[in-house]
Amino acid sequence: MPLRLLLIPLSLLQLICMPVYAASTGFFESDFDEEKIPWEELQAQIPAYPDLAKAIRFEVSPAIRTQFFIDPKSVTVGADDVVRYTLIAQSSSGVLNVSYEGMRCETSEKKLYAFGRTDGTWSRNRYAKWAAISPTRDPQQNMLFNDFFCPLSIIVRDADEAVSALQNGINPRARN
Repeated sequence: MPLRLLLIPLSLLQLICMPVYAASTGFFESDFDEEKIPWEELQAQIPAYPDLAKAIRFEVSPAIRTQFFIDPKSVTVGADDVVRYTLIAQSSSGVLNVSYEGMRCETSEKKLYAFGRTDGTWSRNRYAKWAAISPTRDPQQNMLFNDFFCPLSIIVRDADEAVSALQNGINPRARN
């Protein structure tokens, strides 16, 4: 019987001391914390110039007279978790602005990789950098972020999901 009494306090002592021992030896830091791998962006590959006739229109707001389109062939979801796409903006007078862009769902940022020229070629943006998506300054990117490419701030699985969302007018996850 005295042996049992000795074992119980010893077990309690072990339970009390274990977290202190583990913390002092770095057990938790080295074995349980994931190493944070710094994000690295892949080199953007500029796609073929878009065909407006095959582009998918999306509505930003009835108050905005500019029409916006995405070239479905240009949509990609990179291993770096960047959704890349060609955006076409057509003014009410018919003027086109074409750009190749990227979007990071994790950080709510956008990047402009290239500008489309009137002769159907691209001009790389030498000053391209990531910038926050602003609902007031960037209503088209805000719409793409919330309703198509990053519903609930979660990136689409692949280009097919992104294009399907555009064709259907919204990503099903954005309705939640």
